[in-house]
Amino acid sequence: MIKLNQLPHLITLLSLMVVTMATGYSQEIPTDTSTYTLTLKQAMVSKAGKPVAAMTVNDGIPGPTLRFIEGGYAVIYVKNEMDEETSVHWHGILLPNFFDGVPYLTTPPIKPGETQKYEFPLKQAGTYWYHSHTMLQEQSGVYGSIVIEPKEETLSYDSELVIVLSDWTNQKPQNVLRNLKRGNEWYNIKKGTATPLNQVISRGGFGAQLNFWKQRMESADIADIYYNAFLNNGETTTEYPDFSPGEKVRVRFINGSASSQFWLTFGGKDPLLVSADGLDVVPIAHNKTFIAIAETYDFIVTIPQQGKLEIRATVQDGSGQTSTFLGKGDIISAPAVPRPDKIDMMMKMAKMDMKMGAPAMKFKPSEEDPKEMMDKWGMQMGDEMNMGEMDHSKMNSTDMGTDHSQMMDKKNRTDSTSKPSTKSMDHSNMNHNDPMDNSMQMNDKIEMGTSMDKTPGMDMFAEYNYDYLKSPEKTSFPTGRPVNEVLLNLTGNMWRYIWSMNGVPLSEADKIKIESGKVTRITLNNLTMMHHPMHLHGHFFRVINDKGEYSPLKHTVNVPPMQKITIEFEGTEEGDWFFHCHVLYHMMGGMARVFSYDTPRDPRLKGFPLKKLLHETDDLFNWGTAEVSSQMLGLNLMSSNIRNQLNLNLEYGYNQNFEAEVSYERYLYDYFRVFAGVNMENEIEKSLDEISTTAVIGIRFLTPYLFNLDVRMDSKLRPEFRISREIMVFPRTTIFANYEYQMDFGWTDTLPESGENSNYKGETTWSAGASYILSRNFSLMGLYDNRFGAGGGLTVRF
Repeated sequence: MIKLNQLPHLITLLSLMVVTMATGYSQEIPTDTSTYTLTLKQAMVSKAGKPVAAMTVNDGIPGPTLRFIEGGYAVIYVKNEMDEETSVHWHGILLPNFFDGVPYLTTPPIKPGETQKYEFPLKQAGTYWYHSHTMLQEQSGVYGSIVIEPKEETLSYDSELVIVLSDWTNQKPQNVLRNLKRGNEWYNIKKGTATPLNQVISRGGFGAQLNFWKQRMESADIADIYYNAFLNNGETTTEYPDFSPGEKVRVRFINGSASSQFWLTFGGKDPLLVSADGLDVVPIAHNKTFIAIAETYDFIVTIPQQGKLEIRATVQDGSGQTSTFLGKGDIISAPAVPRPDKIDMMMKMAKMDMKMGAPAMKFKPSEEDPKEMMDKWGMQMGDEMNMGEMDHSKMNSTDMGTDHSQMMDKKNRTDSTSKPSTKSMDHSNMNHNDPMDNSMQMNDKIEMGTSMDKTPGMDMFAEYNYDYLKSPEKTSFPTGRPVNEVLLNLTGNMWRYIWSMNGVPLSEADKIKIESGKVTRITLNNLTMMHHPMHLHGHFFRVINDKGEYSPLKHTVNVPPMQKITIEFEGTEEGDWFFHCHVLYHMMGGMARVFSYDTPRDPRLKGFPLKKLLHETDDLFNWGTAEVSSQMLGLNLMSSNIRNQLNLNLEYGYNQNFEAEVSYERYLYDYFRVFAGVNMENEIEKSLDEISTTAVIGIRFLTPYLFNLDVRMDSKLRPEFRISREIMVFPRTTIFANYEYQMDFGWTDTLPESGENSNYKGETTWSAGASYILSRNFSLMGLYDNRFGAGGGLTVRF
């Protein structure tokens, strides 16, 4: 109880507390806060000829550009007006772990009808972007751009333009992934990138094709998906006529695609590349730039005195393009990029005896011995395959310190006399404002591009490198800094569309521990035929190239097929951070990891278990095939995730022959599974009066040369052997064959004196035919089956 004479003292004390709290609070409130609200909605959108269900940000695709100033403070409200969970990740932004935006890992998901607040200080300048990190929503339209202006501009230009590249499909993204999981060739057929056998043979490539088949690969892979359109700023073509002749325009490119990588080419004079992934690089005149998914590049272009300048983004596999035009008048066309020759690639790889296709799944989901996997499946060509780069996976960190510039191959080294840097890169306090010559004309400030030595036969990969990028300041770490070496083999299975690292998909992987104060050096060794743009959340890393101490800093690095790239960063953060391939369907197929500083989980994530994120890559996918022909009906239903598969197969002939089977398969690794099931078939030919039901167990194996092998035993102790194969021989035309042989020893109590089984009999079943693909869902087919006879009809895929 407070006495009356104590009241004045209490009032004074409370007043002092209020003043103190108010003063402290006012010091914490940023005075330069920029606030945005993003509203996510579902809507019908037409980008490629017909309206389809999509997702918009503030009623648009892409969403609005969010503009900030370096050193300021961002407050962003994301309002979810959709009927499903969502999220937003601020790609490339250095920010507190809780606001990174990966649901169930760093940030709670945004439930339908909820609004989530993101806030973080702006520690950097440059071009960045945002996108959903929930399932496949990014493909549906949840993405947009971010521009953070520097405190002090060091580049000379008059105006700027943000261009967001993206890909568009009229299919539901989930159906796209389902189509990839079932492994048909429709997307390649639609794009004109399939390699049927007749074309391979006519080019003299049959030996190369056999080499690919031997390694369980159909052909060289470049891109997975057929897209209806490729967009820049939401349109197939954009025009910006208001730029004046002679005007210098900073064009900020962002590749916000789900699954498409582009070659950027510019009409007229070569542009000046000034920034990569938001950070300044030594300016370089550079045309034909490969921009991988999730990367950003800034160029300064000069509007010509006459005509409008074209900037063209050509899809990596040559299946489409999108163009931007700056200025007025006649078009000054950008150089065309020829379509890659997949058959030529196959033939060159065969001549080099390249080993491809490391397994995406191990017998045991363990990440032990990744070096052994690399030795077994990786290229055995030393420096030739690394294009002159070092094999960092074979280096001992105690022997090399952290200064790579002293160890680069002499033919690529640019700074052989440089000494180790004595400062580490503190990414939280990066300085992008070192003085530069604003005129952009100084030869000592502009490098005119570097070309690397091409290994004979490897010119199809030679252009994919980062040697043209140089940091304006040293990025190397002090000699003697503790180093943790990590080898990550990038692995995958195109047939089942499972992607992994070291043969372990995300749902089966452990966290990768990152130690504070240590340098983590990661060798990314791509053992697949696909490009993989690898993105690390919440960090910048050094991409080790021929610039040594001045190797560039990036947040996303593209790892070309059958090549290695080394990145490194200092452990300065807390919490768990996502590391993944930014091909959206590869990430959802399992090519991702959690990098963990082993710090306590944020209590605000209680009720949002990490296992939900991990198991998103292990969802069940369902599909089926029905055959309706003049002699029979067939049905095949399948439900599959990474390790498990349920099958229902049914065949009914109008001549009263019948067989049905239900089986469960367990994949032990990519190509080998064990199964058990129940089989039903008529015992008497051409009669359904007597149906025999047996249990079956066995193995199924995809052999070299792509034969499907089934070896089984039923409950009547009858062994059976099945083998099948299909080959695309002409565009859209596939031939197929199936052979089955069942042995029935007919054991009896009494055997003849000879000791032989007089009741032994064997049953042979075979079929062969051809199909012509009409569309993604329909094919014409004709076949002969020794049970059902000859006929033709329609195959329906669903």
